[in-house]
Amino acid sequence: MPPPVPRLLRLGLIAWSIGAGPAAFAAPPAADRMVSLCFERQEVLPWRTLDGGGLNFELLGDVARRLGVVFDYQSMPWKRCLEQVKENRVDGAFAVSFSRERLEVGAYPGVHGDDGRADPGRADPGRADPDKRMHVDRYVLVRRKGSRVDWDGKHFANVDGRIGFQLGYSVGDFLRAQNVPVDEGSQQADELVQKLLAGRVAAAALGGGDAVRVMRTPVAQQIEVLPVPLVEKPYYLILSRAFVAQQPELAARIWNAIEEVRTSPAYRRRERELTGQPGGGH
Repeated sequence: MPPPVPRLLRLGLIAWSIGAGPAAFAAPPAADRMVSLCFERQEVLPWRTLDGGGLNFELLGDVARRLGVVFDYQSMPWKRCLEQVKENRVDGAFAVSFSRERLEVGAYPGVHGDDGRADPGRADPGRADPDKRMHVDRYVLVRRKGSRVDWDGKHFANVDGRIGFQLGYSVGDFLRAQNVPVDEGSQQADELVQKLLAGRVAAAALGGGDAVRVMRTPVAQQIEVLPVPLVEKPYYLILSRAFVAQQPELAARIWNAIEEVRTSPAYRRRERELTGQPGGGH
């Protein structure tokens, strides 16, 4: 497990956000412009690193400079992060895929309010606004070499055990809908891969960034990633109900700025450099 450095990381990332440009702010930001955001204490390339690198932090850094806010980043286990948002202990979390169950956790762009009401005029009021996403990523199925477990994009085959996924990850809903046995006992991707190698799960559902990272380690000689993704999803910055209720205009400005930065030529160019994909992830 990565070393517990949330406070040092938080302070360092505040400084990084403020100092990322020579004229980031014309004046020191007001106290009410501090926005606390939690994220999972795990590297997910190319989106996040534990020392504040990656496309998520680059995007949010630009958003902060445009709006004159300071994002107070706090790393923690993922399930705890979502609980902190639900309890209004932090102002938001990233990067969060959409599920209807998570409407109880916080507000998505395009779907918010204490009762989960959608913004009027939306074409699909039951879902988040994909234009306000931070990025798109996928989940893939990883199996041991020699295993016959398979996924063809519609159906699983030869499943001779449980499919593992990380605690609190939304891919669990997808797997359960496929009526396959699941194992949700792993906090970290590396822990899940070790469980796979030990034969305690038949296969593992990993996020695309985690899979890329794992396949660059020595264990790649023993496992393989199936070519057809399990599911591909947009990922969002969600905000707490209290934050949206108290500062609805700022919430809207943050989500609008995310779209503006993500679609800007400079960010699209940077995204292509790190993902190899044209302007929008996978």
